[in-house]
Amino acid sequence: MCMQRDFLYSCIEQTTEILLHLSPIEVANLKEGINFFRNKNTGKDYILYKNKNHLRACKNMCKHQGGLFIKDIEDLDGRSVRCTKHNWKLDVSTMKYINPPSSFCQDELVVEMDEENGLLLLELNPPNPWDSEPRAPEHLAFGEVQITYLAHACMDLKLGDKRMVFDPWLIGPAFARGWWLLHEPPSDWLERLCQADLIYISHMHSDHLSYPTLKKLAERRPDIPIYVGNTERPVFWNLNQSGVQLTNINVVPFGIWQQVDKNLRFMILMDGIHPEMDTCIIVEYKGHKILNTVDCTRPNGGRLPEKVALMMSDFAGGASGFPMTFSGGKFTEEWKAEFIKTERKKLLNYKARLVKDLQPRIYCPFAGYFVESHPSDNKGIIEPPNGTKIYKDSWDFGPYLKVLNAAVEDEIFLHSSWIKEYFTWAGFKDYNLVVRMIETNEDFSPFPGGYDYLVDFLDLSFPKERPSREHSYEEIRSRVDVIRYVVKNGLLWDDLYIGFQTRLQRDPDIYHHLFWNHFQIKLPLMPPNWRSFLMHCG
Repeated sequence: MCMQRDFLYSCIEQTTEILLHLSPIEVANLKEGINFFRNKNTGKDYILYKNKNHLRACKNMCKHQGGLFIKDIEDLDGRSVRCTKHNWKLDVSTMKYINPPSSFCQDELVVEMDEENGLLLLELNPPNPWDSEPRAPEHLAFGEVQITYLAHACMDLKLGDKRMVFDPWLIGPAFARGWWLLHEPPSDWLERLCQADLIYISHMHSDHLSYPTLKKLAERRPDIPIYVGNTERPVFWNLNQSGVQLTNINVVPFGIWQQVDKNLRFMILMDGIHPEMDTCIIVEYKGHKILNTVDCTRPNGGRLPEKVALMMSDFAGGASGFPMTFSGGKFTEEWKAEFIKTERKKLLNYKARLVKDLQPRIYCPFAGYFVESHPSDNKGIIEPPNGTKIYKDSWDFGPYLKVLNAAVEDEIFLHSSWIKEYFTWAGFKDYNLVVRMIETNEDFSPFPGGYDYLVDFLDLSFPKERPSREHSYEEIRSRVDVIRYVVKNGLLWDDLYIGFQTRLQRDPDIYHHLFWNHFQIKLPLMPPNWRSFLMHCG
């Protein structure tokens, strides 16, 4: 394997600067509408606009002549501010100037939550890196550019005599056994991958980074150039353990054009909400831009090129186990259905607004084409009623489930001390949360002979009963084949949570960001040393 990071660039890598840091208490006290803040260390002023759970932010500086904004007393809706120099007005809910009309748009800052539920205001530099070395659009012959949908988020781009492929998930499951492709990919999908000049993989989630797919590709063309962004957690962190032999992986910095030939270049950008993981891409061919925001929640901090030739984005809202895997209290099936309905409506409204603002010539929604099709979860997919239209011929469960099932009988789990070994390796503690872990069968009933134990993350102990002190509590029921596979291989808990292999209850009903962020993103890069563990057990 070759992880390439040494490049010669004519531009400077895009960086982020922290302009303001709000404490969790200050975040909790944010009022609806307009909030003014000053960084006491730098003397710089900022505006935050809150609309329920959505935040937008900018510098408190008018674009006209740098005047300071104050509350606009003529604004009855509480959305605009007025400049003290020349009375220019800014609607901070849209970041557009309303007086004079059609004048400027205010440059937005990236709003990011930290691990303690505090808030960071970040500035990207440069904010619009695609404007470096601009090129005027050239005439294109008919058929010179062709875009072909293969499956889920996988697109095949023919650009002149070059080919690019995005996020190839074309066989096998994602998230252990939780997601399966809804559509049957073209029969020549492997040939298409082998003929590509390069492949872009946006992030490490297995519906975008598919090791079953890449294994087939590596058997034919292990040296195919693959490009990923320089995220905090490497996209290919698990490559060695996967057994996939790829030798030409290129990790590139954000916001810099990568030149393929004289006509074709591309640039990878970070996500403002999940910069440690998510990325998106701009491809430019003969001056015509293609924007693929993939799963990014706030790509490039919300600043994107307008009027591109083609824009692609997900429409399913990213991966989440909430609220489908939750039970108890308010989490009835009726509540879940109504919550999901509302969230989908909000998401579609957001995507529609984004497309309206960016005004691409063509918009292509993708990356929501999967089914939870394991027989235990969706028998209607395996044995559909007469007349039901399905998009895949079959799901080849066998080879993948065999690997998962093998973990159940692994020698590791003959020794109860694996529990302490694993959570010590995971390294999460000093947090007042007690978790009960229960290994289950397919129906989430306790697995005969399975483990049922408590983990107290305050001191990383394993008590027989819940401690008497006040503490948060969460119960996690996990299907035994997946939890043991994840533990054995040191994998992230996305396979459990996003893969729908858990059922969760929590008291009180609050989200423990630090806990889930650690087990979904920050586990060690190397798996536990089970060989050493077994030697000591022996």
